[in-house]
Amino acid sequence: MELRHLRYFQVLAQTLNFTRAAERLHIAQPPLSRQIQQLEDELGVSLLERARPLRLTEAGRYFFEHSNALLHQLDSLCGNTRRIGQGKKTWMGIGFAPSTLYGVLPEMIRRLRGDDAEIELELGLSEMTTVQQVEALKAGRIDVGFGRIHIDDPAITQTVLREDRLIAVLPAGHPLLGHTASLAQLASEPFVLYPGNPRPSYADHVLALFSAHGLSIKVAQWTNELQTAIGLVGAGIGITLVPESVQILHRDDIGYSPLQEANATSPIILSRRVGDVSPAVGYCLEVIRQLRVPAAE
Repeated sequence: MELRHLRYFQVLAQTLNFTRAAERLHIAQPPLSRQIQQLEDELGVSLLERARPLRLTEAGRYFFEHSNALLHQLDSLCGNTRRIGQGKKTWMGIGFAPSTLYGVLPEMIRRLRGDDAEIELELGLSEMTTVQQVEALKAGRIDVGFGRIHIDDPAITQTVLREDRLIAVLPAGHPLLGHTASLAQLASEPFVLYPGNPRPSYADHVLALFSAHGLSIKVAQWTNELQTAIGLVGAGIGITLVPESVQILHRDDIGYSPLQEANATSPIILSRRVGDVSPAVGYCLEVIRQLRVPAAE
């Protein structure tokens, strides 16, 4: 299937007339008919009821709506690509660990996308662990990353933006709800840890926290998503630890308890390429400074 098949079908679906569609496309009618037949052959279904008047089949109506949205996205992609190539727009890729969405990241994104932005940015946002962020930074797929793990890599510079206190997520009715819990009390519970892959990850940070207090935990379930871990806690599979900013999520099947230990924290870490002095990254760091968060120098 080629792009012209989609464009030809769009015009034909709008006019429902081969002659008018061919005129609008500035081609002869027989080539248009052949292109539409090729499209139908590749899809293995009829898109048109070739009667008078011409009508779209049910499959044709579906294909028209979704291919129309696809072409609009392509037009936007091409327009932004031209503006970026002409220096009229800047693209910046951002990788983020899902738990950082409950901290400084949403406000930073609002500022970057704001009408008063000093640089017209096209943001690319991708959920990824810190390890994945480092790989994407080195490959040039993203420009900054917000994660939770320290990575020792000479090509990457990292800055701790802040330390988030950790809290326990417990199933509804748990006896520790409404109380401050200690790591020792929690160590006797089955745990849901995330993410399972790739490693090292936030899960290793949690394991190291217990180990630093001479404790070990039993992992009842591994998962790769924060939301899934919380859902499994609600299902009674175990408990988990999350940054306290996550407690804005309210569910009837879980509750949150603060921890006694002052060092039970998890950092939000900004990662970027060493020596990257691009205007987009510089503006991102300035926005972070405006938000009164210690930023990379």
